Amino acid sequence: MPRRRPEPAREILDVDWPFFGELCRALALHVSRDYDPEIIVGIAKAGVIPAAIIASMLQRELAIILIGRPREGAEPELISGPPPSVRGRRVLLVDETCDSGDTMRLAVHAVQGAKPADIRTAVSFQTGRWLPDFHAFVTEKAIVLPWDHEVGGN
Repeated sequence: MPRRRPEPAREILDVDWPFFGELCRALALHVSRDYDPEIIVGIAKAGVIPAAIIASMLQRELAIILIGRPREGAEPELISGPPPSVRGRRVLLVDETCDSGDTMRLAVHAVQGAKPADIRTAVSFQTGRWLPDFHAFVTEKAIVLPWDHEVGGN
């Protein structure tokens, strides 16, 4: 099996809580203009934060799916799928960032298996080649989110 080429170093965008909150608010407003989801599904872990904000702002039900990577660089795996309540409903699937689209594609596939009426995707940060239906900010920089900082660090 050929070795993966190392990715070139990317500039970093260090995101603070106020900026992240504003992006989530902007994303909710953007979605509300073009789509009327009945249920918001956040991709755990980090996608749950913008999903909860969007669900609260749009006054919609919030559900969670869990996708993880067993080790660094591994393909994403579905750990816990969508609830039966997505069946026949318009779903907005939310994550915090989208780069390769591997996690989002897996999440869309999992939600499709629950037979929703429609699925749209949304991310706070579009950072790569995969294009979600909705996004708040586009950058090629690597994102460092507020919760990525060490708790109690100096």
